[in-house]
Amino acid sequence: MGKERIDYIELNVADTGRSKKFYGEAFGWKFTDYGPHYTEFDDGRMKGGFAAGEQVVTGGPLVILYAKDLEKALEQVEKAGGAIAKPIFPFPGGRRFHFRDPDGYELAVWTDSQV
Repeated sequence: MGKERIDYIELNVADTGRSKKFYGEAFGWKFTDYGPHYTEFDDGRMKGGFAAGEQVVTGGPLVILYAKDLEKALEQVEKAGGAIAKPIFPFPGGRRFHFRDPDGYELAVWTDSQV
């Protein structure tokens, strides 16, 4: 892989509009909608997203890493002992997969490549 680092944080929410209103008013964040169930936020330093439609799980956001070669990243996660929670799938910005680390934390890795 290389120098992969935290690139994006995603929170499952019940209502993206409500989340936009709260974080916009409380912190002045800016937003970009990607359909009715996904909104990207920009706090001026880091971007992340609000995803509606899946079960809201409290306790922490989804931390997302970036990799140029998604297949290689998946291979290395498995080799290191991670468990694939969601195989590679496409989304409007590229492709990603989710994995669980040895302690059970779920993270994701994404790439902007459609291949």
